[in-house]
Amino acid sequence: MQALIFILDTLLKLVVCAFLLRLLLPLVRADFRNPIGQAVLNFTSPLVMPLRKLLSPVARVDVASLAALLLVQLAGTAVLRLVAGLTLAPGPLLLHGLLDLAHTALQFYFLVVLAYVVLSWVAPGNYSPAGQLIGRLCEPLLRPFRRVIPPIAGLDFSAVFVLIALQALQILLR
Repeated sequence: MQALIFILDTLLKLVVCAFLLRLLLPLVRADFRNPIGQAVLNFTSPLVMPLRKLLSPVARVDVASLAALLLVQLAGTAVLRLVAGLTLAPGPLLLHGLLDLAHTALQFYFLVVLAYVVLSWVAPGNYSPAGQLIGRLCEPLLRPFRRVIPPIAGLDFSAVFVLIALQALQILLR
């Protein structure tokens, strides 16, 4: 049973990350013309496009993508709770769904910042669609830390402090 729950949880997190990307990419003004952006659009559009007819964007926030993200997370949490034999009472379902979404978002950003650091070591300055996208996603997190933490001997340690902060937030949510 534990293996089934692990597999379902992992698949759910991958799907939630796709919808999270659908929400975040316009906010960071990322280019949807690259292969990753196209894959995210193609995967999430069947749920987002019908919602877009009902929910219009507010400023730069795509409310339809946000609603789709929440729906997918709550549906996945309900499935996991059913498989685990837990109750589907609305209160616990909503609470666990939102906490799971927060954990997934923090894990997502931890991995994105880690990928940013590795790419900066392996291929600094080289263009790649993934590198450009990762840079766009990381910049809003790194910018405030860069204002406070100056480069030391030409090395930017702001990403290390972002990773520490993300881990601390995950610990606080447990």
